[in-house]
Amino acid sequence: MTTSQQDRAAALTALHTSGTPLLLANAWDVASAVVSAAAGIPAVATTSAGVAWGLGAPDGDALSRAAAVDLIARVVSAVDVPVTADIESGFGATADEVAQTVRGVLAAGAVGVNIEDTHDGGLRPLDEQADRLAAARSAADSAGIALYINARTDAYLRGSGADEAERFAIAVRRAGAYLDAGASGVFVPGLTDLDVLARLVREIPAPVNAMVYPGAPTVAELIPTGVARISLGAAIAQSAYALVRRATRELLESGTYESVAESLSWGELNALLAR
Repeated sequence: MTTSQQDRAAALTALHTSGTPLLLANAWDVASAVVSAAAGIPAVATTSAGVAWGLGAPDGDALSRAAAVDLIARVVSAVDVPVTADIESGFGATADEVAQTVRGVLAAGAVGVNIEDTHDGGLRPLDEQADRLAAARSAADSAGIALYINARTDAYLRGSGADEAERFAIAVRRAGAYLDAGASGVFVPGLTDLDVLARLVREIPAPVNAMVYPGAPTVAELIPTGVARISLGAAIAQSAYALVRRATRELLESGTYESVAESLSWGELNALLAR
């Protein structure tokens, strides 16, 4: 609840309204956060999947709140840019427990959160999710921090049984309810169709976040849709772990090491973390 944290919160919000999309290469530990910040990223966003994997848990509400908040605090202390934390569905069964998580995230120094509406493989009931977001906003208001709440709806990511029109309607309806509950912006992973994204941006009166991956439209192609935030989600962590497997197999099967030919030097990494 320091002035500097208030300043970082204002800076994170401003990055969503500058007219240029906020580009986020999601981190999952201190080193990945420091490396991405040193590469020029204007804010650090964590990936809940990557954080969970790095701490030995599967993604999907399996990691403990305490472990997640401890990691957030470590990341915040290691970088000089605003940090927004992916807190899955809030690390709690009730709205009050989501508020408790948010208080911990704020105490750790972060100024933004992602809160998703997936629960038990489907979408959480709309009213229940809105209550959870309202509790998060109330906790932030009580702390005096203008927390950026990126409300994630998985209408597209989990809505495989619905047709396009129904998925779109669900996303718009949920976005409106989440904004009414106090969300700052809306995140719709699983949607990369440029025309549909542009329609969604027109329907949602707040910054919209798109998630990208290999094969998705480029940043240049996404800009005309009006999206305010473009993030890689768990993709970098997944790629890093794929390298671990590839290098291990190469070592065991051919006795060579070319998989790790492109790397940061020991000295560079050590210098980045020597603070």
